[in-house]
Amino acid sequence: MAITSANQLELLQTAEAVAREKMIDPDLVIQAMEESLARAAKSRYGSDLDIRVKIDRKTGRATFARIRTVVGDDEVENHHAQLTVKQAKTYLKDPQIGDEVIDEVPPVDLGRIAAQSAKQVILQKVREAERDRQFEEFKDRKGTIINGVVKREEYGNLIVDIGRGEGILRRNEKIGRESYRPNDRIRCYIKDVRREARGPQVFLSRTDPQFMAELFKMEVPEIYDNIIEIKAVARDPGSRAKIAVISYDNSIDPVGACVGMRGSRVQAVVNELQGEKIDIIPWNQDQATFLVNALQPAEVSKVVFDEEANKIEVVVPDEQLSLAIGRRGQNVRLASQLTGLDIDIMTEAEESARRQAEFAERTKLFIDTLDIDEMMAQLLVAEGFTNLEEVAYVDLEELLSIDGFDEGTAGELQARARDYIEEQNRKAIETARALGVDDSLFNFEGLTPQMIEALARDGIKTLEDFATCADWELAGGWTTENGQRKKDEGVLEKFDVSLEEAQNLVMTARVMLGWVDPTELQSGDVEAEGDDEEEAEA
Repeated sequence: MAITSANQLELLQTAEAVAREKMIDPDLVIQAMEESLARAAKSRYGSDLDIRVKIDRKTGRATFARIRTVVGDDEVENHHAQLTVKQAKTYLKDPQIGDEVIDEVPPVDLGRIAAQSAKQVILQKVREAERDRQFEEFKDRKGTIINGVVKREEYGNLIVDIGRGEGILRRNEKIGRESYRPNDRIRCYIKDVRREARGPQVFLSRTDPQFMAELFKMEVPEIYDNIIEIKAVARDPGSRAKIAVISYDNSIDPVGACVGMRGSRVQAVVNELQGEKIDIIPWNQDQATFLVNALQPAEVSKVVFDEEANKIEVVVPDEQLSLAIGRRGQNVRLASQLTGLDIDIMTEAEESARRQAEFAERTKLFIDTLDIDEMMAQLLVAEGFTNLEEVAYVDLEELLSIDGFDEGTAGELQARARDYIEEQNRKAIETARALGVDDSLFNFEGLTPQMIEALARDGIKTLEDFATCADWELAGGWTTENGQRKKDEGVLEKFDVSLEEAQNLVMTARVMLGWVDPTELQSGDVEAEGDDEEEAEA
């Protein structure tokens, strides 16, 4: 194919047609043509030459030019594409480094192989431009709902036509056992848009909790207008879901607005989700109240919240236990996802038995260690004393406030508690030294002798060993294996060391060893080791 006046205009028409078909800029197609013609010309004149082609955007005339760049005397690497300043004086009046000498060369006739190569270059460039256009179009639509048409199924995954591109709905992102045939209409949530080697990939989902949130936004005008906000969503796709809502207008009931007249609004969402049952729950800033709402339809007798462990205990009447847990633990699992809390459910009878067991255990502790009778030990437990340290170091007035305790009795109790603690500390120090604990760990503030002994038994015998620990290794944490939460016991967990306290101890040890700059620690530049717990949860 020769570039002649007869087919110059055809170049522009071809570029326009390809651009219109692929919905990309015509200029990108012409640039691809220029590059392909330049490559063909190089194969004709020599690959060492720098040949560029310029196609006139109005006439379609292709101009072939040989470019030689002016470089320094010691920088010439390719004599066919570079000139020294001295050599360039033949062509330019006052050549400077970086100037270009341009010589027009005759157009080339494209043979069969060159024409095929040019076609491949154009197709590649057009494909890249199409991918860029698709990525730019869909990257801002991440997190929204899109309507599409099923094109085909590949190994259980659906390829969906979403207008100016294709999306993939993976097998695990479909609800239950729903099936689709080619040309079926489908509504999906755009979960992610990523650039990949084979082009931009639009990942769709129908199981993502936010899919349900977006459906409610479409059905409930108050949510779209930000009068009602969806605070949390939890789903067991195809079976049951819980959604927490709050209204910023006192005259509008958030639950009623989401349900709609005779349930019309929520029913539209249920139908789209293949009959998934939806509990709409009023959100509350108080976590305990919110949890009680989240466990509906079960009734809750009492809630005990442990802030340090981010754990909550819920007590329900005996007959409500199965309802609170739900089929296969579904109700409590969804409530846990909704509130972000680890929930333990027990009946009133179980809670009463546990309290009695704790009472008896603490009573026995005081009897054995303080050498007192059962009645006096029970009085201490009833007043809220849980361990010897509280008895030994509490203000004397608190002991004197207990019925039947005079100053002599209270003083004797504190003396016995302190003697027992000191004896235990002495034994712990002896054991730790026998296990080979370094003085650097003994001199570290924040660790009691019993803690040091526990660390030594776990192989942590120097300050360096301690500084390499993660906070969850010390305070305990949770990991998820095969969908099941598993408890990781911490070395210092029995001493009621919280994650925050463990993190502070470890970071202090690292500062003392010079591993961490304290100024960076204050400014927050050092990444907290507490993230390890999040990794364990992942």
